[in-house]
Amino acid sequence: MSTSATLAPMTVGSRIQVVGAGPDGAEAILTHDALAFVAKLDSAFAGRRCELLAARCERAKRVTEGSNPDFNPDTTSIRSDPEWRVCAPAPGLLDRRVEITGPPEQRMAVNALNSDAKVWLADLEDAHSPTWTNVVQSQATLLKIVDGTLDFTVPGGKRYVVGPDPATMVVRPRGWHMVDKNVVIDGRPVSAALLDFGLYFYHCAAKQIARGSGPYFYLPKLESALEARLWNDAFVVAQDLLSIPRGTIRATVLIETIFAAFEMEEILFELREHSAGLNAGRWDYLFSIIKAFADRGDDYVLPDRSAVTMTAPFMRAYTQLLVDTCHRRGAHAIGGMSAFIPRKDAEENRAALEQVRLDKEREAGDGFDGSWVAHPGLVATCRAAFDAELGAEPHQITSSRSPADVTAEDLLAVAKTPGQVTEAGVRANVGVAVRYVDAWLRGSGAVALNGLMEDAATAEIARCQIWQWLRAGTVTAEGSVVDRPLVVRLLDEETAAAAAEAGVDSRVADARGVFEAVTLSDDLPPFLTTWAYSRLLQPRTT
Repeated sequence: MSTSATLAPMTVGSRIQVVGAGPDGAEAILTHDALAFVAKLDSAFAGRRCELLAARCERAKRVTEGSNPDFNPDTTSIRSDPEWRVCAPAPGLLDRRVEITGPPEQRMAVNALNSDAKVWLADLEDAHSPTWTNVVQSQATLLKIVDGTLDFTVPGGKRYVVGPDPATMVVRPRGWHMVDKNVVIDGRPVSAALLDFGLYFYHCAAKQIARGSGPYFYLPKLESALEARLWNDAFVVAQDLLSIPRGTIRATVLIETIFAAFEMEEILFELREHSAGLNAGRWDYLFSIIKAFADRGDDYVLPDRSAVTMTAPFMRAYTQLLVDTCHRRGAHAIGGMSAFIPRKDAEENRAALEQVRLDKEREAGDGFDGSWVAHPGLVATCRAAFDAELGAEPHQITSSRSPADVTAEDLLAVAKTPGQVTEAGVRANVGVAVRYVDAWLRGSGAVALNGLMEDAATAEIARCQIWQWLRAGTVTAEGSVVDRPLVVRLLDEETAAAAAEAGVDSRVADARGVFEAVTLSDDLPPFLTTWAYSRLLQPRTT
C-alpha cells in the first residue's frame, strides 16, 4: 500500500487530533463527523476499558501464583437457566459452512469475496499490520466494497471486480488491549477496537442494511463476559447515535483465551441481542494457555507447536464445550483455521489438502456449523467436508447430540498432551517469530512460511513457547537443554537467513530486537504486537 501526504496532521474541534500524514483514501474516511462519532464512543467507554484491562492483569497474576481459572459461581444462574436464547441469525449469516479470512487489501478482498465462501472475515486484527497506511486504506477498501465501487486493473491487465454473489462481509476490529496512536482524544490515544469498529460502522452500517445485509463483526481476545458486555453497550450506543435499530449489529466472539473458555455461556448471554455465535480461535487459544501458565512448571509445558493438534485432550474439551454451549443457546459454532495452505509442488499440495480435509471433516463431525480457511484454494475442501455433514441444512444448531460433560480439569489437562520438544521445534519457533515480525513491521500481517499461513497468533505461540522452555529448563528429545546460549545461537542463524531472504527492505534487525525483548526478558510481555507497536510503528509527522 502506498503512502502520500494527502491529509496533513489535523485537529478536529478541540478534542480530537489526527497525528501524521494521511495515506491515500484518508479524505473519505477521516471525516469530521466520523471522527466525532469515534470520539463519542471512546469517551463513553474508555474508563471501563481501562478497568477491564487492569482486571486482566490481576487475573493473570492470580494464575501465575497458582490459582487456576474456573467456572464463575456468581453466574451459575445464567448457566443453569435453560430458557434463554440468542437472537435468530441475521441475513447472510444463516449458512456459514465456509468462512475465509484475510486483511482488507484490495486484491485479497476481491479474491475472498469471490471465493465461493459463505463469509469473508475482513481482518483488521491478527492478519493485519496496524501501520497507519494499512488502518486507513483498509477502511477505504471496506467502504468501496459496500458502495460497489471496488473495481481495478493491475499492471499486466488483470481486472479485479467483486462478483454478483459475494461472501457476506464480517469485520474483525482490533482487541480491547490495543490503542492507535494516530488518533488522540483528549490527549490520549484512542482505543484501536473502537476506532476500527467506529469508522466502519459510521461509514458502512446503513449502506449494508440497505443492501440486505448488516454491520457484522468478529470480536477478538475477550477474556470475560464483562468485556463482552462492554462491546454490547458500545453497540447499543452506536446504533442509537445513528438511529439504527438495536439488534441490527451481529457479533461472533472468538473464544481464544483460556479465561473466556470458562465464560462462554455468559459471553453469549451478554451479547444475546447482538450475538452471531462463537468461534474456536484455536491458535490464539493455544497462545493464551502457554502465556497464562508459562511460569507454572512442567505440568503446563507443551511440546513442539506442530505436535499440539486439535485432538489433544485439553483442545478437544475446549471445542466440545464450545459446540455444546452454542447449540443449547441457538447460536452458531464456527471452527478454527487450519494453517495449511496450497503448495506449488503437486505432492506437497496433495498432503496439505489432505490435512485440511481431515481437519474440517473432524469439525463437521463434532457438530460445528462451519469453519475457517485462509486461502481461496481451500474453500472447496472445507465446503465438501461440511456439505457431507450438513446436506441441505444450513447448520447443525438443532441437531440432537449428547451434551458435553466438560469439567474445569478437562480444560486444563495440558499435561496429557502427547509429543516432545525437539531442537527442530525450537529452531522453527525462533525462525517463525523473527520472519513474521519482520513482515509485520513492513506492513504484512498474514505471511506464508514453510507451507503454513502465519499470523500474529502463531508468532505469539512461538515466542511464548521459547520463553516457557527457557524458564522450565526444558530438555529436548535430543538431550539438549533449552537455555539462553542455545536460543541465541539459533537466533543468530535464523536472523542471518531471514535477512538474506528479505532483501533490501528488511526489518530483520528490528525483528530480532523485538524477539529478544519479548522472549529473552525476565518477564513475559502479554503481547508482542503491543510491545512492537508502541516502539516501532509510531506515528510519523512527515
